Amino acid sequence: MPATMPPNVLAESGLPLAFATMTPRLDTFGPPEPRLGTALRASVRSLTVMQKEAIVTSTRFPGRSWRLASDEGAYLGGHDQAPPPLAFLSAGMVASYFAELSALAEARGVPMTGVELVQDNFYWMRGSALKGTMEAGARDVNLEIRAPATNVATLRDLAPDAVAASPLDGLMRAPVESLFTLHHNGAPLGLLHAKPVDGPPVPDPGPALGDLQPDPGDWSALVRGTGEPAPRNEATTTFAGGALTETQDRILHVRVRAHRRSDGMLSIVLHLFNPAGTIFHFISAQDGRAPDAETLICAGIGFCFMTQFGRYSKIAKKNLSSYRIVQDAHFSLAGASDGTGARGTATPLETHVHLHSSENDDFARTALDTAERTCFLHAFCRASLKARIRVTGTDEANAA
Repeated sequence: MPATMPPNVLAESGLPLAFATMTPRLDTFGPPEPRLGTALRASVRSLTVMQKEAIVTSTRFPGRSWRLASDEGAYLGGHDQAPPPLAFLSAGMVASYFAELSALAEARGVPMTGVELVQDNFYWMRGSALKGTMEAGARDVNLEIRAPATNVATLRDLAPDAVAASPLDGLMRAPVESLFTLHHNGAPLGLLHAKPVDGPPVPDPGPALGDLQPDPGDWSALVRGTGEPAPRNEATTTFAGGALTETQDRILHVRVRAHRRSDGMLSIVLHLFNPAGTIFHFISAQDGRAPDAETLICAGIGFCFMTQFGRYSKIAKKNLSSYRIVQDAHFSLAGASDGTGARGTATPLETHVHLHSSENDDFARTALDTAERTCFLHAFCRASLKARIRVTGTDEANAA
């Protein structure tokens, strides 16, 4: 391993990449009181520049939390030990769509046997980090539903309602500006450009994040890497170190494929086309057996935001010794699977940032603004996006 590479903390820990754990210290990790239907809290810390871990709690599953880990590939100087942040958002999104489509199909008496969802997410980044012009953005989502030919017409009718019923639609269809608080070396700081939370800050979760141990059971299959490179396509232009350059002008392309297993859980396969990445597998379930859609979504947003702090400090050659966030999210219940019949809604994310460095307070404020501006998933929330839906017969899809 080159001397410049940080230690591979995730590998050395011996812990699975995802596991359930009884929620310790509810005063620190417990979710906030729900404002809509479901509230989640993601407490995230940096392990190295690119490796991170999160504990996510939800009002849906009192007393239980999910610990999830994330890493980056060679494009950001990571070890590729765990999925990148964008993988979690994509996996959670497709899991949510699958749940809503399944609920609507069941109401119509349409089986989901043989149905596969293929989802493509696209993002962009351009500008200069040091000049303060770098920004990230998100594009519309491509969603293909592959089904037996006899069910294509019905699923084509149901698909738009399934997307609208997803709680994620509340963050996706209309611009949602995220809100923040900031502490630097334990002291509260006023913000520069980021919008403030209307309320008190959430304390730093600190070392309590390192006390997590798995509940009994084998969790190794929930999130796992294959080490196999994702197929290359015309978008594959960013390779080792390419995402760390001071100026950027690139498109990111993430694809997930999801189908229901015989045990009712969802199998999701990730392909990271650009930057050039590898293939990861996820298992998701809405009943608590595996991380649910909203847990994956919240972890992904937190991980992506944290990556931008590490990335900026590395490019700017600034000291950032440790950094942690607490991110609260509020979603409506799902329109189909929870039976509300309503479109999904969400309130702005509230993120409490705790930075520790030998730099001055101006650096801390700039780091927060830069991280917010260059985070693909905060950009996803700021944008007005839609899912472009295509439903194809299985024979037609296999021939394509």
